[in-house]
Amino acid sequence: MDLKNSTILITGGTAGMGLEMVKQFTEIGAAVIVTGRKQDALNETKKLYPGVHTFQSDVSNPQDIEQLYKDVTTQFPKLNILINNAGMMRLIDLQDQSLDLENINREIATNLTGTIQMVHQFLPHLLKQPSAGIVNVSSGIAFMSYSAAPIYSATKAAVRAYTQSLRLQLEDTNVKVFEMIPPGVKTKLQDDWVKKPNESMMMNADDMVRVVVDGLQKDKKELKPFMIRIIQLATKIMPGLMLKVGHGEFKAIKKLKKQ
Repeated sequence: MDLKNSTILITGGTAGMGLEMVKQFTEIGAAVIVTGRKQDALNETKKLYPGVHTFQSDVSNPQDIEQLYKDVTTQFPKLNILINNAGMMRLIDLQDQSLDLENINREIATNLTGTIQMVHQFLPHLLKQPSAGIVNVSSGIAFMSYSAAPIYSATKAAVRAYTQSLRLQLEDTNVKVFEMIPPGVKTKLQDDWVKKPNESMMMNADDMVRVVVDGLQKDKKELKPFMIRIIQLATKIMPGLMLKVGHGEFKAIKKLKKQ
């Protein structure tokens, strides 16, 4: 895709990989639109990158998405790339009854439902563009369930399945469908975790986004670093062992919480 002459909407673009995408797409020369739930974070992003355009919007809220669509397509009729990056990841013990039904669904509403709702709302507009793209962010965990984050694991596996179906349904249109598949990435996502991930196994956000930029420019369907290829291979060769290793993290977290 021609990123320099594109208008790109990034959900959850005020931190982590989203903010790094804002940086790198801006450097290329693209017109960048950023959404997020918190106005303060949007203001800070605007200070860092004065040329970007910001809209307060929550992807888990259908009314917010409807308003976002009206505002963005009116002000930026050439919008041609949608990046569904907004997401959350929580460490959850499924035996913890302190989480009510609304709370337990938060990751589904943001990671999965939000992605589907954004695509459904913006697809008619994208279909009218000469060249358009949709990027949905899944995760290496889509290949290997991580028992410490069970709902996040479910949403990312579902995002991958949805993206593959979307790509097939749009194969005869002008809209290209990409799946961004990061491994563990060093972001603020893990700031409140009782047990921090091993940083030696994590990827820097700027490196991951460079993979994304390169892949989009070359029209690669899956935007993934070499580490993901290793994970895919490992889960095929020894799926049980990979699940066991991941579950060891859950046991360690549970032990820490009891102390």
